[in-house]
Amino acid sequence: MIKKIDHIGIAVKDVESAIVYFEERFGFDTDYQVKLRGFHAAFLPTRETPIELIQDLSPDGVIAKFIEKRGEGVHHIAFEVEDIQSALETFRSQGIRTLDEKPREGAHESLVAFLHPKDTYGILIELVEYRKPSDK
Repeated sequence: MIKKIDHIGIAVKDVESAIVYFEERFGFDTDYQVKLRGFHAAFLPTRETPIELIQDLSPDGVIAKFIEKRGEGVHHIAFEVEDIQSALETFRSQGIRTLDEKPREGAHESLVAFLHPKDTYGILIELVEYRKPSDK
């Protein structure tokens, strides 16, 4: 069901400042930025698993609340799946609650959904399915 770790999401107050920080100190290059569903995200590629810097565009949004409660830092781990709907059904049948009733639009023309961290050892897990050209 799980193909690979897709990315690691890091909650930040300011994506642009975080980009400069990670580029200057770690030598990352930003390959993709998107503003989607109230978030500003930037992806920093690595050989295996990209880093996603994610900023809330609203002071009342979920990322802003996360930062207020826990500070900036690791927010979620994303796993790529072949069939997100099937994966959601499997997790639900195992008693794992989901934060999304159905998959929604994600970055890179993907579908995404989240598993409830109370059912996954405190880790917010994002499922990602990349759509095939015929699915768009």
